[in-house]
Amino acid sequence: MLKQRVVTALVLVAIMFAALAAPGRWPFALVSLALFAAGAWEWARLNRTLPALLSAALFALVGLGALAGGWGDAAPAALWRALALLWLGGGALVLWRGPAAWPRWPRLLRWLLGLSVLGGAWLALVHARTIGINFMLSMLCLVWMADIAAYFGGRAFGRRKLAPSISPGKSWEGLWSGVAGVLALALVWIWLDRASGFQVPSLYTRLVSAFGWPLAAAALVGLSGLSVVGDLFESLVKRAAGAKDSSRLLPGHGGVLDRVDALLPVMPASLALVGLSAGLGRG
Repeated sequence: MLKQRVVTALVLVAIMFAALAAPGRWPFALVSLALFAAGAWEWARLNRTLPALLSAALFALVGLGALAGGWGDAAPAALWRALALLWLGGGALVLWRGPAAWPRWPRLLRWLLGLSVLGGAWLALVHARTIGINFMLSMLCLVWMADIAAYFGGRAFGRRKLAPSISPGKSWEGLWSGVAGVLALALVWIWLDRASGFQVPSLYTRLVSAFGWPLAAAALVGLSGLSVVGDLFESLVKRAAGAKDSSRLLPGHGGVLDRVDALLPVMPASLALVGLSAGLGRG
C-alpha cells in the first residue's frame, strides 16, 4: 500500500509540474480540468444521480466553455463570494443535519451542488495559476499544512471528538493544531516573500498587506476551518453512500475527491478574500 501511495503521488506530481512548466496557461488548465472531471464522475457515482460518464463529460464541456470565455483569467468577483457563502451556509447546514439526511435531499439538487463546488474550485485553481505560481502554491499549501498538522496534533493530543457521526478520527485538538500549523506556515512564507522578492506575493502577504496582522490571522483561521468543512462534507457523502473511498482511481490514495475535498471551499474563499482586499486597496 505504501509503495502504491508513493508511486501514485510521484506520478501526479510529475504531471502537474510538467503542466505548470509548460508555456502558457492552457496545459495546466486542461490537466486540472481532467482531474476535476474525474471528481465529477466520482460524485455522480456516490450520489447515484445522472450517469457518471455523462456528468464528467458535461463538467469538462462547461469547463472548456469557461476557459474559452476568459473566466480562467478573470471570472466575476461575485462568483467567489457566492461560493464562499454557499460553503459557509450550505456546508454548515449539511453537516448539522448529518449523513442520514443527505440521501433525502433531491438527487438533482445533490448533483448540481457537487458539480457547482467542483467547478468553482477548479476555476479558482486556474485563476490562482493566472495570478502566479507563488500565490497558487501558497493557497494549496495552506490546505496541506492544515491537514498534516491536524493529523499529527490529533494523534498526539486528540481527546474531544469533532464530528463523531461523520469522521470519528477528527478531534478539536487536531483542528486547532491545523490552525497553528497554518499560522506558522504563513509567517515563514511572508518572510520568504520579503527575503526573495517574489514578483507575485503569496496569499499570506496579500492578506497581511490588506487587512493587517490581526485580521489576516483571523482570515487564515477561517480558511483553516473551511478546509475541515470540505473534508467533513466529503466524508459525510461517503458515509451516506456506504463507501470508504470516493473511487479507486488513484491507487493507494482512493479517489480524486478524497484528495481535493479540503481544497473545494478554501480556493474560492481565498479568492473572495483577495478580491475584498483589492477593493479595500482601491478605496
